[in-house]
Amino acid sequence: MKITVAHSPDSDDAFMFYGLASGRVPTKDLQVGHVLADIETLNRAAFEGKYEVTAVSFHAYAHLTDKYLLLPHGSSMGDDYGPILVVRKDGPSTVSESIVAVPGTLTTALLVLRLYNPSVNYVVMPFDQIQGAVLSGDVDAGLLIHEGQLTYESEGLKKIVDLGEWWAARTDGLPLPLGGNVIRRDLGSSMISTVSRLLHDSIAYGLDHRQEALDYALKFGRGLDRDKADQFVGMYVNELTLQYGERGREAVNRLFQDAWDHQLIPKKIDVEFSS
Repeated sequence: MKITVAHSPDSDDAFMFYGLASGRVPTKDLQVGHVLADIETLNRAAFEGKYEVTAVSFHAYAHLTDKYLLLPHGSSMGDDYGPILVVRKDGPSTVSESIVAVPGTLTTALLVLRLYNPSVNYVVMPFDQIQGAVLSGDVDAGLLIHEGQLTYESEGLKKIVDLGEWWAARTDGLPLPLGGNVIRRDLGSSMISTVSRLLHDSIAYGLDHRQEALDYALKFGRGLDRDKADQFVGMYVNELTLQYGERGREAVNRLFQDAWDHQLIPKKIDVEFSS
């Protein structure tokens, strides 16, 4: 049987899936294909059930529980860090009346920004164009994900708020769940368990063979040097990625509860993980 695993072309996801992509983690009779696309594209594709396994934003997952189960491995969580709201260095100290560029309507970054500021005005653009749009003055502010969280100061931008820090203060130190890996329910329990084990083993392989996996991840670093890439990977591929644990699962439940309380998602979510 062949399944397709879809994930973003980012250094942290590349690191996470290196064990599978390289063949270091054997899949026996299961053929695993890889599709790379930005997270908002993957979110949209998941509504169609296009891929058997895919990375999605937790925001998007609130709309996808009928089709997909959360895998217990592969989360991206910001532990006292996360998406960063920025302006030009000579810009305002708040964005209460600003237009904020955001990386997609289904991203968790936007969901948390709306928890932080329910009346925020925003426009959507590709995540890798946001810094330039802020610097050029096309927008007043931008919400940065991925490598922009590490490079914004050197590009002439300043932070208004780190939403991961804001979330940690709001929740007594819980990590901020940003994205997870999900699997289609129609694959059945046996295949779901097999894929879950393979994903766990791929993450574990990267963590156990860090320099080897980092060499691969650097191909997806979008200009990051090795030290910055290593820092970025460490932020989003760690023990919480290998296994949510009680703390990670509590964080996911809290995010969905807060989003439901503010009517930012279509229904109350009872979080269900695969085995």
